[in-house]
Amino acid sequence: QVQLVESGGGSVQPGGSLILSCAASGIIFSRYTMAWYRQAPGKQREIVASITTGGSTNYADSVKGRFTISRDNAKNTVYLQMNSLKPDDAAVYYCRARFNNEYYWGQGTSVTVSS
Repeated sequence: QVQLVESGGGSVQPGGSLILSCAASGIIFSRYTMAWYRQAPGKQREIVASITTGGSTNYADSVKGRFTISRDNAKNTVYLQMNSLKPDDAAVYYCRARFNNEYYWGQGTSVTVSS
């Protein structure tokens, strides 16, 4: 059974930082491209960052220079370091694993950014 479990969400003031984690089980983690998505109330889900099996990364323009995605294949975990958080970053953040046409999603972790 495949499971992706996100953690690390919470409430932070503007300018603050959070680290999200997504622990995977039931898959050969190292074979999967991993990504973080987010969905704010009333908006479509959007990709935030992705990391390939080889470690190449891509970021949405809105988070470049502030967020960093990384992975630890030994721990079957992908991370999202979020710095300089803005109110517009508030959303539910989802982890996604992709291998060819296989996609798996986590349940999400909520991030609130407010003073």
